[in-house]
Amino acid sequence: MLMEADLAEDYTDFLHSVGSRLRRALISAYGPEVGAEATADALAYAWENWERLRALDNPAGYLYRVGQSKARHYRRRPRRLPPVSEAALPWVEPGLPGALQRLSVRQRQAVLLCHGYGWTLAEVADLWGTGRSTVQRQLERAMSKLRRDMGVSLD
Repeated sequence: MLMEADLAEDYTDFLHSVGSRLRRALISAYGPEVGAEATADALAYAWENWERLRALDNPAGYLYRVGQSKARHYRRRPRRLPPVSEAALPWVEPGLPGALQRLSVRQRQAVLLCHGYGWTLAEVADLWGTGRSTVQRQLERAMSKLRRDMGVSLD
C-alpha cells in the first residue's frame, strides 16, 4: 500500500497530465458551465477514490463517464455554446455556434476535440472507450452536417 504522500503525488501527476483534457472534453459535450462543474465533480471523485482508480487501464476514460453522469444533475439550463463576438473572434463564421449546437453531443465533441483542440482520433476514441473508426465516422457525419447547414460545398 502506498503512503498518503505518494498517493497525493501520483494524483497530482495524473491531474497535470489529464485534468485539462478532461475539462475540454466535458465542456465540448455540455457547454462551459455544466462542463466545468462536471469536471470538478469528476476530479473530486478521482481524489476520493484515487487508490482504486489509479489501477484502472483508462482512469481518464472512467472519469469522463463520471463527468457525464454528474452533468445530468446540472442540466437546469439549456446547453449553449458561448456567443461568438465578431470583434473578439473575426475569423469565426457567425453561423458556426448555431450549427455546432444542432449536432449531436458526440458529433459536436468530435469536431471540437479534433479540429478545435487538435486531438487525434485515437485520443478521442480512448476517452470515449470506442474504436478509432467510430470517432472518424462521427467526425465525418458532423462535418457533412456542418457543411450542409452553413452552405459550404467541397466542389
